[in-house]
Amino acid sequence: MSGKPRLRKGVRLSFDKTRDTDVLLFPEGVLVPNATAAAVLSLCDGRSTVDEIAAALGSRFQGVRAQDVTDVLTRLVERRVVEWT
Repeated sequence: MSGKPRLRKGVRLSFDKTRDTDVLLFPEGVLVPNATAAAVLSLCDGRSTVDEIAAALGSRFQGVRAQDVTDVLTRLVERRVVEWT
């Protein structure tokens, strides 16, 4: 995939205090992403490339590869919560 990922219109990542975890809110419902997906989603601003997202995550976690980020984004695009610009 090329381009820069961003959350689709009407989608937002939020912290749910009741669940004590990040949630992805969108018109069709709520998705509770795992920690990896939440970290990727937090960087999907439409300005950062996959390589830039991987580098940012690499400064926080060990062993982050661009392919790992792409894999997560592929699943999120399939769920229609992320799009490419």
